[in-house]
Amino acid sequence: MISLSCEGMSSSDAYKLLTGSVVPRPIAWISTQSADKIVNVAPFSSFNYVAHSPPMLAVNITLTDSGGIKDTARNIRDTGEFVVNIATRATLDVMHESSAEYSGDVSEAEELGITLIPGQRVSVPRLAVSPIQMECKLSQIVPLGTGVNTLYIGEVVMFHLSPDIYNGRHIDSVAMDPIARLGGPLYAALGEIFSRKRP
Repeated sequence: MISLSCEGMSSSDAYKLLTGSVVPRPIAWISTQSADKIVNVAPFSSFNYVAHSPPMLAVNITLTDSGGIKDTARNIRDTGEFVVNIATRATLDVMHESSAEYSGDVSEAEELGITLIPGQRVSVPRLAVSPIQMECKLSQIVPLGTGVNTLYIGEVVMFHLSPDIYNGRHIDSVAMDPIARLGGPLYAALGEIFSRKRP
């Protein structure tokens, strides 16, 4: 084994180790809206569900490379609303393109031709191309570590599920074909699936 102490480790080295170790990671393709009604779309892979009563999601949003707050984080703070859209293999390329740094007055949805549909319980639009869209209201903001990372926890107030992947009781993950994040520039699909009965 190669043992590495975290004492004195740079943030970039820690990031590389974490994103290479914690794999695969689901991707929250988040849509938000500024106070000026500019729709921001960006993917985040430090994301998961954290509660089911009520349903809650959490996403870690870092500062920009220059130390500023990202548009997604600013919009969530300003409006208290966001939508988590699930990215799939079919949306991989446009989702990846939406991770580029656009100025705050530019809508990634408009620039990339992403069709939007209105939210029902939040004012933020959803991404029509996603088979699962979860409308969220901000519940908590939790600063982490040295302040570079902040955890945004949202309560899901509405699920929207494509009938192509949801039969009224269960979600068909294979049919959904979600995309996940690995380390570096790598993504992954579901691959081989295993089943085990509950012990």
